[in-house]
Amino acid sequence: MRRVVQFSTGNVGVHSLRAIIGRPDLELVGVHAASPNKIGHDAAELCGLDQPTGVIATDDIDALIALKPDCVVYTAQAETRPMEAIEQLTKLLAAGINVVGSSMVWLVAPRQADDWLREPLQQACEAGNASLYVNGIDPGFSGDTEVHSALSLVTRASSILVQEIFDYANYDDYEFTGKSMGFGVPEGGEDSVFYLPGVLTSMWGGPVRNLADQLGVELDDVRQRIERWYTPTRIECKMTTVEPGGMAAVRFAVEGVRDGVPVITMEHITRLTAVSAPDWEYPPDGKTGVHRVIVEGDPRVELNTHLSDPVLDVTEAGCVSTAARVVNVIDWVCRAPAGLIAVEDIPPAEMVRGLMW
Repeated sequence: MRRVVQFSTGNVGVHSLRAIIGRPDLELVGVHAASPNKIGHDAAELCGLDQPTGVIATDDIDALIALKPDCVVYTAQAETRPMEAIEQLTKLLAAGINVVGSSMVWLVAPRQADDWLREPLQQACEAGNASLYVNGIDPGFSGDTEVHSALSLVTRASSILVQEIFDYANYDDYEFTGKSMGFGVPEGGEDSVFYLPGVLTSMWGGPVRNLADQLGVELDDVRQRIERWYTPTRIECKMTTVEPGGMAAVRFAVEGVRDGVPVITMEHITRLTAVSAPDWEYPPDGKTGVHRVIVEGDPRVELNTHLSDPVLDVTEAGCVSTAARVVNVIDWVCRAPAGLIAVEDIPPAEMVRGLMW
């Protein structure tokens, strides 16, 4: 049984915490919480379970390290505070604790990550003989595992399109996702951080380049494109309220280009309610969201992944799956050689070990 610490209990962390508590092959030994209103509470209370665990949330990283866990599940929001996150991660890794996480999306393709990020984490892995693995849905599954499955069905590929097409109206994360995507910003207003030059390519460019390397394709360029849609009427939803003239949908992509033509594209079409951007593509079959891969080739292959839950909104179901991408490989990561781990390093069967009991 692996001893595990959950680091954060936000949109993804609350689901990885529930998963850890429920699995017979994992033992929850600690929980990190940054919010004062969560510190001192039982882990079960933080994730909506009735039976107390006796594990109390703390913000003391040293106390969690002293528990000598085998692994930390790191789901704290890190993209807006990368240097602080690196400091936390290196401290855990150097102490000999393996880490799996959904944050620091640049590490979904660790071999493509910039030196400022990769080198301190690699050094910490070596110092503590520990491993670090980061993945999720997108960036993550749709750009690696789903693409690999589609490519295995063709004899030749001419282009790859990876899409996330989602209605984020019921996604309760305006402070990061909403602001980052620029929802509500009027036309001509200050651009959100996502759309500054090079930001999208820094986040999705690594997976694009990684796929190109795996395919043996030399790209001439990796570029980003952005298109915004502004609502003529007021839109009210859980994410936020958008006044007339505010941005209520966005379509952006990172493209790997060869000979002037995009050959590997990772695209998001994100809207607030179905009335936004009516001329843009919607998920098939009336679904709220889809993760899709289209390989133009011999033959053409299209894979559509739909998530659902009898209680949760589809966006929250996506958070469950994001948690699954890291919780399910804890045992293998704990057995892996020290260093930064990419999804292609992990045998596929190891990703499903322990799921049925």
